[in-house]
Amino acid sequence: MTEAYQVVSVVENPTIKIEVLEYQNLGGNDNFAVAEKLFFAQKSNIKLRQVRITLNNSSLTAEAGALQFMKGNITLKSLGGNGAKGFLKGIASSVLTNESAIKPQYQGSGVIYLEPSFKHYMIVELNNEEIIADKGLFYCCESSVSVSVQAVKNISSALAGGEGLFQTKVSGTGFCLFEIPVPEDELVEFELHNETVQVDGNFTLFRLGNIDFTVEKSTKSIFGSMASGEGLLQTFRGTGKVIIAPTLPVYEKLGYLLNPSPVQTK
Repeated sequence: MTEAYQVVSVVENPTIKIEVLEYQNLGGNDNFAVAEKLFFAQKSNIKLRQVRITLNNSSLTAEAGALQFMKGNITLKSLGGNGAKGFLKGIASSVLTNESAIKPQYQGSGVIYLEPSFKHYMIVELNNEEIIADKGLFYCCESSVSVSVQAVKNISSALAGGEGLFQTKVSGTGFCLFEIPVPEDELVEFELHNETVQVDGNFTLFRLGNIDFTVEKSTKSIFGSMASGEGLLQTFRGTGKVIIAPTLPVYEKLGYLLNPSPVQTK
């Protein structure tokens, strides 16, 4: 039987293998509306992707609801903290980061398939490091890696910068996978050495290392900022890496034009 997909990204070590599958052709459908959308996706080169994880006496932590099916000697338990206090903490974290409060952990040996999606994926290997991710990007990781909440130091920066008060921190050693809104080859990575990157917009996805995040005026005077048309800039300063998605605003604008919000009438 011919495989309907290609493996477009893969990482592995002796205990875990993470693959991103990309389906090359979507079959027909008797429902005209569905068939029309599939045809449009095909002509637009939009691919359906799926994450496959192979465990070898190891464990994986994933977002709740991500599982589609699994095969093998794998047990499942929920990670929601210890007792009521841990559960409430998890609920608070989920609200703050757009991610689930209870994260399932899969343990054992076998194969796990996560839900297919038209989104894109990025695999990161951490070596006793941490990565700060924009809200809602975390998808799964080796259980040797921990997932927690990172508070933005400056409240005014958080509110003005559009990032909110909290982001997702993934730290430790191992593989982690993020669901990203644009193709990985459209990301731009800046490596900073006691330097600064300033971004006009909310399309910075990740930062690694000793990077401080603030929001600053584009000029010394607020009136000068208004005159320049730039206003406030997300500012990343320090030593480490900043990963941005320059094409994200274009996708968001296109999505709005294709699906505008309905006009509200009294």
